[in-house]
Amino acid sequence: MIRGLALTKGGFWTALLLCLTACGGGGGSGEAQDPGRPPPGPTTPPEPSLPVFESSLAWSHYAGDQSSSRYSSSSGITRENFTSLEIAWRHTSPDETVTGYRSSSLWPGKHESTPIMVGNILYSSSSLSQAFALNPKTGEVLWTYNPESYAAGSPPNLGYINRGVAYWRDGDARRVFLATGDSRLIALDADTGNPVTSWAQQGEVNLRDGLGRSVSNRYYGVNSPPLVCGDFVIVGSSILDYPAADAMPPGDVRAFDARTGELQWQFHSIPHADEKGAETWEQRSNERFGGVNVWTSMSCDEALRVVYLPFSTPTNDYYGGGRPGDNLYAESLVAVDMATGELRWHYQCVHHGIWDYDLPAAPNLVDTPSGSRLVAQVSKQGFVYVFDRETGTPVWPMNETAVEASGVPGEISAMTQPIPTKPAPFELQGVTLADLNSLTPGLEQAARDAVQGYDLGPIFSPPTERGRLAAPGIGGGASWSGAAYQPERGYLYVPSVTLPFILAVQPASITEGWVGAPRVAPFLSGGLPLVKPPYGRITAIDMTTGEHVWMSAVGEGYENSAALSGVDVPPLGLPSRIFVLATPNLLIAAQEGGGGVRNPSPERNADQYQINIRNPSLRAYDLDNGELIGQVALPSNAMGTPMLYEIESQPFVIVPIGGANLTAELVALTIP
Repeated sequence: MIRGLALTKGGFWTALLLCLTACGGGGGSGEAQDPGRPPPGPTTPPEPSLPVFESSLAWSHYAGDQSSSRYSSSSGITRENFTSLEIAWRHTSPDETVTGYRSSSLWPGKHESTPIMVGNILYSSSSLSQAFALNPKTGEVLWTYNPESYAAGSPPNLGYINRGVAYWRDGDARRVFLATGDSRLIALDADTGNPVTSWAQQGEVNLRDGLGRSVSNRYYGVNSPPLVCGDFVIVGSSILDYPAADAMPPGDVRAFDARTGELQWQFHSIPHADEKGAETWEQRSNERFGGVNVWTSMSCDEALRVVYLPFSTPTNDYYGGGRPGDNLYAESLVAVDMATGELRWHYQCVHHGIWDYDLPAAPNLVDTPSGSRLVAQVSKQGFVYVFDRETGTPVWPMNETAVEASGVPGEISAMTQPIPTKPAPFELQGVTLADLNSLTPGLEQAARDAVQGYDLGPIFSPPTERGRLAAPGIGGGASWSGAAYQPERGYLYVPSVTLPFILAVQPASITEGWVGAPRVAPFLSGGLPLVKPPYGRITAIDMTTGEHVWMSAVGEGYENSAALSGVDVPPLGLPSRIFVLATPNLLIAAQEGGGGVRNPSPERNADQYQINIRNPSLRAYDLDNGELIGQVALPSNAMGTPMLYEIESQPFVIVPIGGANLTAELVALTIP
């Protein structure tokens, strides 16, 4: 049964496409890259025993709950004892034992998976899409399942990355759902790790089927966890943003019955000819273009029976000459009925996207202290878009504002873009001469010299042939790390980075028209950024008033630059992704560090540009004023969002660390 209307990740990277082909990333599912790999299926330690505890406080969904709050009600960690946190256990990813791991054809991505803890068991996934279960108190391995998804080659965009699993229970039936890099949705028995062979086709669904187009693993995969909402398992996809084929895959979102695996609904992300929204794809471009996918995570409200879908940009993400019109439901927040997939409401945050401004994270479902039920969508472009959760009515006005027209031949850019009146932007938007680094006269002059030859302008100024200096950059602003909501205060805590990019286009070599050639903006002496600080920050926003409460810079290192010797500077922060977790007492944060990629190149991918965090740590901030309370050392760089649970009143904070050229681990910290 297919119902509903047709409603990213990505970024195009020419070098990435070449790597997908030359480095073993292409080919179908039968193209084995590593003949020495172990057979697929569950591998369990000798006679594992399921843990039994008197009480526990769960973390049952990827971002804590279905509202994506990244909040735990545990009060066991306080200002007074935070710095007493010690490592309780460490678990090494099962990927480390896969034959050929870190070979030229099987190079892992960062270890970005945030576990879930439910039913006294910790469940997680690895970069190679393996699933595993642990004793949450000791880290003992209960089972591991290897679907061998890497046999299909490297997934699109970011390669071998998987961010987590989902859990469903009905009576004695307990299942873990794993979405893999080679586009499978797999149901596993939560106690044993064995596939549930009565579910779908011997325990799995091939997500490349049913999209109405021929779909290659080279261009289509999954790297984010499914969402369990009621008895429905809802899954998105990761699609290459570069137009590498005549008809790229569409990003349809689908829901499957958690009991049977039967398809329940399919929301067409690019409307078909007879569906509402098709008119926004002029010249029948909806039949040729792809993307418009939910590559990130999703949220749902079971009481309202609504699922909230944050959609990405279309293919081709920096040039839309072949797809004139606003292109629904690209870069839209879409609310659909959880049982039927029928459209409840939508709001397009970017018309006719040409900036790679995907909606990068699951929206936060917010119940304010005043009783309002809201949905808040953070964005790469530095806005928080806030709506009534049921009706989709903007809480504060959003004004359609005239923006600069594109001068790229063949491009017909949108004449206006929606600008929220509240909350104020949480990031630098657009770049003018006044925004350039002025920490010293020498740096200011060097910055002015560096921008000669590039185009400047406000937010939503279009890419150009010679290059547009754009802020936020294509990695945000906000990112897939999302925001945390603290319900007692009604504050949304939004982490973000200031890392401008040069958005340029060049003639396409594979298809007609133009393609993007983005790159990180030039750096100044000592590696200092081109614009004013802070470069990494957390912004607290009161969701009742829409006002900013505080902003704190996150990260240290630039202060020691020789270019700033003898200069009194404010906290500068570092432009590296920040992960946040809220509790009743503290805001806990970790910052992503370098070492997570092989041969990092700013020209290849914004997500692979990493600042070296010399002393990785877990941090605690005051919820009311942003004061840094303390830091606890981590054994390696954080790569995913921390989570928190309790076992018999003892709190555990789990942080995913390492990956790629670092050992991938989960590290558990607790109060001794």
